Amino acid sequence: MHFAQLPTVDAVSVPSDGLLLDVREDDEWAAGHAESALHLPMSELVARFGELTEAAGDGRRVHVVCRVGGRSAQVAQYLLAQGIDAVNVDGGMLAWEAAGRPLVADSGDQAFVL
Repeated sequence: MHFAQLPTVDAVSVPSDGLLLDVREDDEWAAGHAESALHLPMSELVARFGELTEAAGDGRRVHVVCRVGGRSAQVAQYLLAQGIDAVNVDGGMLAWEAAGRPLVADSGDQAFVL
């Protein structure tokens, strides 16, 4: 697949009230994620698509994130094909963490990007 035309934003540009879709797997999510993110693992996206369309509401931009940007690029491409305004978060959660954006862990321990 070729993602040259895929819209991207860097982690610092994701609005704090924006819709952040985290497509990482459950163990990655549990270790550390953005508090307000919607978690739909890439492997479950099609089956749980209604949850995303409900969260996105009427044309809300979806900022798609994974660990480094590969899976999220695929998901953003898919969402765009479905008519959803989606952008890939360049550098993924590693860039999010490096930018000093907040992370939380399901365990309550120190959050980190797995």
